[in-house]
Amino acid sequence: MTNAVAPQHRVSFDYWVPYALLAVGAVTAVGSARLVGMTTGEEYVAGALVVIALVLQLALGRPVRDLPVPNRTSVTLYFVRWALGFVLGWLNPFFAFYAVTGYYSARHQLPRRLVLPGLCLTAVTMAGCQIGGMPPHSAVLWLGFVLVFGANLGMVVLLTRFAEQEIAHARTQAESIAELARTNAALQQALDENAALHAQLLVQAREAGVADERRRLAAEIHDTIAQGLTGIIAQLQVVANAPDLATARTHLERASSLARHSLGEARRSVHNLAPVALAADGLPEALRKTVAEWGERTGVRAGFTVTGTTEKLHDEVAATLLRIAQEALSNAARHARPARVGVTLSFMGDEVTLDVRDDGAGFDAAAVPVRTSGGGFGLHGMRARAERIAGSLTVESEPGHGTAVSARVPLVRDDR
Repeated sequence: MTNAVAPQHRVSFDYWVPYALLAVGAVTAVGSARLVGMTTGEEYVAGALVVIALVLQLALGRPVRDLPVPNRTSVTLYFVRWALGFVLGWLNPFFAFYAVTGYYSARHQLPRRLVLPGLCLTAVTMAGCQIGGMPPHSAVLWLGFVLVFGANLGMVVLLTRFAEQEIAHARTQAESIAELARTNAALQQALDENAALHAQLLVQAREAGVADERRRLAAEIHDTIAQGLTGIIAQLQVVANAPDLATARTHLERASSLARHSLGEARRSVHNLAPVALAADGLPEALRKTVAEWGERTGVRAGFTVTGTTEKLHDEVAATLLRIAQEALSNAARHARPARVGVTLSFMGDEVTLDVRDDGAGFDAAAVPVRTSGGGFGLHGMRARAERIAGSLTVESEPGHGTAVSARVPLVRDDR
């Protein structure tokens, strides 16, 4: 398996160092030729081998530099150069300068299975040069050769082991960096998707808020202006059929009072959507006045009762219960024709309950029609109001046996 093209500094080192070491070996060999006992013939042979080594490096060095290594050319260059170094070291041990090239080039020019054999061959050459030249001429020199070769081989194995560990560490580090890069890319993609999802959720939340506010405004308009106008129309109808002026004047005054009350509700709704009745009074007093005014307006006997320890409620809770009571009373006046209505506000620990009971005509609670575009909010509106503040609303009714509306909501105190 071939590796990627080596870095430029590694390529330059592999290409130029053999020339330098060959030159150093040749110069030192020339200077020591007589000292080591080289004959004239050996000098000529050594010179020829130096030329061959130079040509070999010129012929194969550039292809090795330009191609991914290891390859066939790099393997050929390594072992031919070793053979030349071995023979030159045999002729003159100072050619060890050239032979040492095999130590640093083995890992880069040989495949993995040939690295250790190549290093062992280089160790043989280096051991022979280090004992003064090959072949050893005595048992002592052979023993020295074995010892020096063992030392070289030990260093080769040790350095090879360290090099393999370093390569494995570098490979693991590269894989970790690549994995980290992939993880960062995936994380960035997830962040981009999360940002897009967050933007989408913001749009959906804004749309849901707008829709909820529209429903709330519709309910507020229904509870204020629509109910007020309904009451005014009812009073004016009585005026049209009044038998005398006094009766007509009484109902006209009621219609005028109801119109002023509805106008105040409309102004307050525009301001902050809070019921006018809660502007100056707490919920119990506002309910008491609402029930009394409703009874006076409709002529129905109406009563209001408070049970438990009275608490000052949060504006939203108080407004919700008041609106539910107003809607329940409006429904009773329009549909039930009761003779008596009772409204009870109960404070029970962490809950508040509002009960509106009448003895009117009643209806089948399981067959309540859905709200139409021309109708009022009715039971559906009251239930939606209660659920908006984590409450609930139940209705009990039978034809001919009256109706009971019960709203149960959490007791949330006013923290102001």
